[in-house]
Amino acid sequence: MVDAKDWRQMHEWSAQLLKRQTGHGVDDWNVRIRETGITSRDELQQWLRTRNINGYAQQLLIMERFGYPEFLLKTAEELVADQFADREHLRPVFNEVIEAGVGIANQGLVEVQARKSYVTLRTRRRKFAMVKPTTKTRIDLGLRIVDLSGGHQRFAARLQSAKILRDEAMTHRIPLSSVHDVDDEVCYWLAVAFEQNT
Repeated sequence: MVDAKDWRQMHEWSAQLLKRQTGHGVDDWNVRIRETGITSRDELQQWLRTRNINGYAQQLLIMERFGYPEFLLKTAEELVADQFADREHLRPVFNEVIEAGVGIANQGLVEVQARKSYVTLRTRRRKFAMVKPTTKTRIDLGLRIVDLSGGHQRFAARLQSAKILRDEAMTHRIPLSSVHDVDDEVCYWLAVAFEQNT
């Protein structure tokens, strides 16, 4: 698989964010939190809010205190392997889509991020596509396409609603069941989504 990021990079980034925001690192905050005697997530969340620690930094400290979900500790390859554990025949389709997504731009301009149930393709600005093994016979390529004007509509027959992906950033999806489905049209839409989100 293409080199992909996983949650461990997010952990590192969140720790750096916490240090920048507060001047103190994770270890310092863990000591302070233990000293409070707080015993619930809600209590800790309120306590952190009163210290202006929100968002990713707050989530990091809550997980430090109450434990990390197992998937956060896995490598990108382990996350993807879990997604295809009961549908290994779709893994080549996934690989083909990821290769096409990374190949639409110069090396390094598309970042691949593995999550628990899907993989995203990102520009430096934001997520422009996602690949999700939706059923045992199909993966879905989600795309963030904000403008279908300028001649794009004549190629839009394969685009379907992205609602079943449950990701508000995705506007369209293309269902894929075989490597042959990852054709020039799929590459075209990946390129459109990439360009509209760079």
